[in-house]
Amino acid sequence: KSSVSGMDWIAVFTSLEAVCKENITALSGPPDLPYGDVSRRLVTCMRKIQDHGRALEPVVSGITAVYHHYDFDSDTPGNGYRTLVKVLQSCLLHIIHNGRYIASNCHRAFFRANHNASEMEAYGSVLCQLRALLYIAQGMLHDNSPGQLYGEQDGELGRWLVREYASMHKACFYGRCLGFQFSPSLRPILQSLIISMVSFGESYEKQHSGLGMAAFSLLTSGKYVIDPELRGEEYERITQNLDMKFWKSFWNLTESELVSGFASLTSTLVQVNLTLTIPPEPLLLPLVSDPRLSTPVSPPVAHWGPGPVNMRLISYELREGQDSKELLAFARTEAPPISLSLVPFGAQKRPPSPWLLIHFHGGGFVSQTSKSHENYLKSWSKDLNVPILSVDYSLAPEAPFPRALEECFYAYCWALKNCHLLGSTAERVCLAGDSAGGNLCITVSMRAIACGVRIPDGIMAAYPATLLTIEASPSRLLTSFDLLLPLGVLSKCINAYTGEEVKEGISTLSALGRDTASLISDLSHGASKWIQSFIPAEVLGSWSSSHQRSLDKKAHQRSVLPCSPDSSSGPRDYPEGFEPLRSERLSVIQPPSCLTVKNPFVSPLLASDDLLRGLPHVHIVASALDALLDDSVMFARKLQNMGQPVTLRVVEDLPHGFLSLSGYAEEIKVASDICVERIREVFQQTTLPSCTRK
Repeated sequence: KSSVSGMDWIAVFTSLEAVCKENITALSGPPDLPYGDVSRRLVTCMRKIQDHGRALEPVVSGITAVYHHYDFDSDTPGNGYRTLVKVLQSCLLHIIHNGRYIASNCHRAFFRANHNASEMEAYGSVLCQLRALLYIAQGMLHDNSPGQLYGEQDGELGRWLVREYASMHKACFYGRCLGFQFSPSLRPILQSLIISMVSFGESYEKQHSGLGMAAFSLLTSGKYVIDPELRGEEYERITQNLDMKFWKSFWNLTESELVSGFASLTSTLVQVNLTLTIPPEPLLLPLVSDPRLSTPVSPPVAHWGPGPVNMRLISYELREGQDSKELLAFARTEAPPISLSLVPFGAQKRPPSPWLLIHFHGGGFVSQTSKSHENYLKSWSKDLNVPILSVDYSLAPEAPFPRALEECFYAYCWALKNCHLLGSTAERVCLAGDSAGGNLCITVSMRAIACGVRIPDGIMAAYPATLLTIEASPSRLLTSFDLLLPLGVLSKCINAYTGEEVKEGISTLSALGRDTASLISDLSHGASKWIQSFIPAEVLGSWSSSHQRSLDKKAHQRSVLPCSPDSSSGPRDYPEGFEPLRSERLSVIQPPSCLTVKNPFVSPLLASDDLLRGLPHVHIVASALDALLDDSVMFARKLQNMGQPVTLRVVEDLPHGFLSLSGYAEEIKVASDICVERIREVFQQTTLPSCTRK
């Protein structure tokens, strides 16, 4: 059970009140207290914290009384309301701990008065902002339908969230309090990550490149270590207003030889690590409804026509087919493809595995490749004793939807047809992916259903993005201060993938409209009898034509200017006398405005039951501190309500993207092992293989 469930909130708020009173009494006298102004700062801070605590107690009481109604089931406590309360719990416990220390030591000779005052002021600022977010969550409880974590699409709450994010002060979360909500073992790596990002941002703006940028970042990082306030201010500025090119550049640092070389020192050694480029040739796959008939699978064509698909084959042991001339003909020549030096002399190749794992990496649809994810994939290959094919799909904004989906679906079909080259008989096939990759696992399976070809035997999706809109939910309130997925970055990734990112002065919306219509057309004609049993033709035609007509209208209506708190009133006001801290600079947030975000192959949470019916067993592994937690909970509940097989596991104390941090903390290893066990369940399930299901 979640630690929040068993928390005695009356005791917490009672302790907070007692600590505040104790500090106010200790620091208000005698008049000759040696710290002067610092003492007055602390007294002022503790009185503000006391006021916040008194105001928050009834809010928390109301939320905790009902938040269990929003769980996936009684055995899986986890939703955004719980998350917000959990974050508040971490903040209050830090304040209580620090307050007790101050009260006990403020009269001692070596008490660091200024340091402790700055610490308490920082947590007081965080508490103020959390109070604002909990008021918003309280409004969601009132406005949303019972049990629903998201309100109506295009609702006022979503627009209010954008307005609040644009002006709310966020630097306090990235300074002295950085990572307070996560487990202590994770805080050092998160602090290093944020310092690296801030330093990189400074060198990026000075237009350094290559080694110069890395060297400059290293030289400037020291000041952000010793000055947490400066770090917080810089991180707030970077996350609010730097462009997509910066984020792609930073996240792709994991692709560099230096970083990947360091990671490889601690990664599992595998005998096969082969990069492949598959030419764009049409495929023929048998129809599930009648294996005597075949259906064509076209190569990816969106945006620039047919093109190759890049992949990486990882296998702990060398298996039959993996060193064949036929497979090596597809190999890229960047490095020796087969790690033959790791194959014991005289050892025979292992027979093909009955299992095959196909992996789609995360990265917000805009960054990274399989190389960034090698570390945990190598471990998975060893633990499961299975070959893994990871797809290096094309990235946005240069390749917006549906290019990545087309490439991943083509790679899946190619793997089914050529499994003998991959060291597998593919008796069981599992799709696995994290974040954006989890989205692609689901949508590739949806497309397999629509086209009438074999569907995978199961899906393991880690913290998947199932709703690519800027809608408000309790967990998405975390984007106000999330370290790895702030709202400004999330909106940029969504805009890039859906084609709203403007590059070189030309919007990709028109081309995207044509490609989306092409995708729908392909689905409706590729295996018409199959798909028409799920989607009436008039629905497909209506969606495609209305999407195309609305593109120019929506593009014209969108605004890139942030709304100030005074420019538009929200759907409700904060309680009288309270206002969150405001930033000196406003964010520029461009909410997605085209209908593409509502395409079911972009946001599967919005898909009709007909499109989702027939999905294989879906195993979702989410994190309680992930801003996309509610995506996982609502999608799992949607499948459950349809009678589709689904499991949800919510791990504690980890951020979004935790698989990319594999090797840095024991908690991440435990979570990765949970992912492995879910994949193993797919391979070992006793039901008939999906190729025989009708």
